[in-house]
Amino acid sequence: MTFIKSALTGLVLTSTFFAGPVLADEITTFVTDDAAIGGTDPVAYFTEGKPVAGSDEFTAVYDDVTWKFSSAENRDKFEADPAKYAPQYGGYCAFGAAMGFKVPVVPEAWKIVDGKLYLNNSLGVQKRFEGDIEGHITNATLNWEIIKDKKPEDLKEPIVR
Repeated sequence: MTFIKSALTGLVLTSTFFAGPVLADEITTFVTDDAAIGGTDPVAYFTEGKPVAGSDEFTAVYDDVTWKFSSAENRDKFEADPAKYAPQYGGYCAFGAAMGFKVPVVPEAWKIVDGKLYLNNSLGVQKRFEGDIEGHITNATLNWEIIKDKKPEDLKEPIVR
């Protein structure tokens, strides 16, 4: 339990310092630098197998948030089926959501599982997520219904399942 509390404390502290301002209509999507998931192209994870920075030239609005893409082709794919390409849990950290928190992510900590994109807070957290992918996805999905409309700073205690 001490290990989990330590990991969660790190996630909460990271969330507090790096998430940036969250506006009322952006609570359910991780936004930084005025774009969903920090401007990383969500389609590129599927098409190129890696994170790629999006461009101000190729954007789309989904769930009232601006998403950036590295090409018009990726933007068009996203617009045709945003639910297919948008990361789970609004682009917040999948491991954090499994614990009951909304934590920012980094582009290089990601995994596609069953055709869905999951992002995480760091490569270290990504390893924890990969230690029990099925269990963490199950908990994150259940928790998301509870936390999705809450501000990250209002989530103080982990949800223990």
